[in-house]
Amino acid sequence: MACCALQITGLIFGGVGMVGTLAATVMPQWKVSAHIDSNIVVFETIWEGLWMDCISHLGIRLQCKFYDSVLALPQPLEAFRALMCIAVILSIISFLLAVVGVKYTHRTKEDPQGISVFILAAGVAFLLIGILILIPVSWTAGSIIRDFYDPKVPTPLKRELGAALYVGWASAALLIAAGVMYCGF
Repeated sequence: MACCALQITGLIFGGVGMVGTLAATVMPQWKVSAHIDSNIVVFETIWEGLWMDCISHLGIRLQCKFYDSVLALPQPLEAFRALMCIAVILSIISFLLAVVGVKYTHRTKEDPQGISVFILAAGVAFLLIGILILIPVSWTAGSIIRDFYDPKVPTPLKRELGAALYVGWASAALLIAAGVMYCGF
């Protein structure tokens, strides 16, 4: 009975982590303009994401612009895009594996360790996806913090951590928890 509850909990964590991974990938709020010192222009907020830049005017009007050229992007941004896209695809596949594994796992008196290979594969994949998400999210956060405290970076170019980073961290935590649940029993 505890096994079924653990499998369902892992499935819920994996599903929420999958949705969070997709959300973090498409959200434009990876970097948000910082309002510090003499930069008190608070009626305009700049968001920078993996796919587009957005400017919010007084929270009323939002103008977004997709990046013009893939070739003009910095190499870390290209790598982060690739890692997050791979994570989204793998999270969907892993969630489907987990659904199939939960449906077809049968524990009997003859085979008390009767764990589905699908559950184990989903668990390993969830762990891998959690690590894949942590790389671009933590790297971006590290560069934002480094630039924020760097006196050489002009104040208008300083950024703060955006909501997409927090969504990414939460998704990675849920996916790693789901992976541990599926690999641990």
